[in-house]
Amino acid sequence: MHYISKKRKRLEYKNIKQSALLRIALLITVLVNLPRVLQLYNILEGLAESFTHASVKDVIIRITFLFLFSWGVLQLNTNWKLLYSHLNIYKRSVITSILNTILFFTTVFLLIYVHEVIAGEVMNYSDKGLLYFVYFMVQVIAIFTARILQFQIIHQADIAEKEMLQRQNLQNELSALRNQINPHFLFNSLNSLNSLIRDNKEATNFVNKLSFMYRYILQSGQEDFVTLREELKFLKTYVYLIKTRYRDRFDIEINIDDSLYYEKIPALALQLLVENAVKHNEISGSNPLLVKLYVENNYLVVENAIKSRATFVDSTGQGLANINKRYLLLKQKHISISDTDGIFKVKLPIN
Repeated sequence: MHYISKKRKRLEYKNIKQSALLRIALLITVLVNLPRVLQLYNILEGLAESFTHASVKDVIIRITFLFLFSWGVLQLNTNWKLLYSHLNIYKRSVITSILNTILFFTTVFLLIYVHEVIAGEVMNYSDKGLLYFVYFMVQVIAIFTARILQFQIIHQADIAEKEMLQRQNLQNELSALRNQINPHFLFNSLNSLNSLIRDNKEATNFVNKLSFMYRYILQSGQEDFVTLREELKFLKTYVYLIKTRYRDRFDIEINIDDSLYYEKIPALALQLLVENAVKHNEISGSNPLLVKLYVENNYLVVENAIKSRATFVDSTGQGLANINKRYLLLKQKHISISDTDGIFKVKLPIN
């Protein structure tokens, strides 16, 4: 199963442990400053020509600056990106590039200045050139290392998510086995009820609609997607049952072009939204409920005027969250929910 791009974005900007960043920064520092340490103890005399005179102060300053620079680059390209992770990829790239450039030149300028003040030595032209080159290479290495750490987190999160989904699938299969007898019992009961009320046409029709609904729920439960046409057919059956209860106090207005009927959406999504409107709003003669279903900018929109019930509503609050999670997993997109200007509106992505 593919994961949505926004989810990858969140994983990409998940905090990296400080211990990992510190170890990498320390490793880079040791590797780059190793020649200076060797020169300090005259192990490689040939390196002396490429550098200014090596001293204890010189080595300490270089090690300190390079460690802080390595750590700063790693932080900037991992954890500090969280500060602007909500921006699009182009803005994030520009900001990251600017900050990396500022960090690079600021660190090198400060190093040259501090080295001159504390070590009492002015770097020659070749040493400065080498310094810029070394810090540039360190920055490149640190940036690539940061990306590797981010991809490692994504990989670990993918594995954890797959394991969780496997456990959920096993639980679902177990629940299905336990409840396997329930559909047979219900259909047998509905058939028995039909035989008792066969002379009442309205009641018979109601039972047939209820039977169709339950059969659709069972069949669609085996599929991730259904066509919009199938979902609308099921929704109209559900609306029939609701109108049987509320009569002219409830109505639905559907305005969807036929050309969209073969678009795929998660099963039962529309029915759950209409059910949500019925559950949470007052439906009376003075306050009838009208639900509107239409298409707007590649979104299926379900809206209704907010008329909150005066009585307590027994709700788990998981209906909309469930729909959103299914869209995340199946279509790699979020649904949109708003309740401005007294209108409750849910938008479902079509494509």
